[in-house]
Amino acid sequence: MDVAILGCGYVGLELGRQLTASGHRAIGVRRSESGQHEIEEASFEAVRADVTDADELANIPDVDAVVFAASSGGRDAEAAREVYVEGLRSAIEAFGSRESPPERFVYTSSTGVYGDHGGDWVDEETPLDPTTEKTEVLAEAERIARELPSEYGIAGTVARLAGIYGPGRTRIERYLEGPVTEGYLNMVHRDDIADGIRFLLEQDLARDDVVLFVDDEPVSKWTFADWLADECDVERPAKQTVEERLAEDDLSERATRRLTTSKRCSNAKLRELGYEFAYPTYREGYRDEIEARRGETDAHRGETE
Repeated sequence: MDVAILGCGYVGLELGRQLTASGHRAIGVRRSESGQHEIEEASFEAVRADVTDADELANIPDVDAVVFAASSGGRDAEAAREVYVEGLRSAIEAFGSRESPPERFVYTSSTGVYGDHGGDWVDEETPLDPTTEKTEVLAEAERIARELPSEYGIAGTVARLAGIYGPGRTRIERYLEGPVTEGYLNMVHRDDIADGIRFLLEQDLARDDVVLFVDDEPVSKWTFADWLADECDVERPAKQTVEERLAEDDLSERATRRLTTSKRCSNAKLRELGYEFAYPTYREGYRDEIEARRGETDAHRGETE
């Protein structure tokens, strides 16, 4: 299977490695020269193209599947629309209009489209309730990813991702230093996202399907922070309520949304499809980072004794 990964960044690079290891051909697409170098260092093919430019997308060879994993770089709703709506539409149309269009198109979305559910469980059947301009854009992009590919005979799939963590993105110090605001964490390790998408590409899914990517155990931030502190052998951090944090009045719209949208995401569908997680909970996922931190602490102690 030949797979083009549009926006081949943190998740895309690992996806390319996973696909290559499974005997598939991966083609990573980035618009920057430095991005191309990263892909080449990961030992799979690189193509330089902007996902919002149909002419540049023509430089990508025909493939069996496309994964749209581009990012707006955490910018505002207008920038998000340019990438997630206009760029996504352009990519589907560009690949769909080819003499040999792909069979599958996967769009990576976010659990931010759910809005607030007061800590209740959500799954693929839960109605979307985006609460900001940016999450409204993400919901619109999901609709395009599910509906537009079918016009070209392509099966469209939405991979709805929970909070991504992994090597270099664990925020351990932030949780250890505190204060930690209450709420739930819905997380999924980068490697499970990549391997899970590889798994989905190998399945015969229904058209316009949605699959939620999250690990087995959504966890209270307070519980998670205390567990981290215990594992790292440091004092447990200070805690604060959502109301206390909001009263500080120094939050961005994105941070406010995260604080006021509480939910627990279910991975039952992905599990039922047969996917086995390498990191089923945060305990396994954070193990390497914790061991590395312990090693640094022990080395520092040795130097000072």
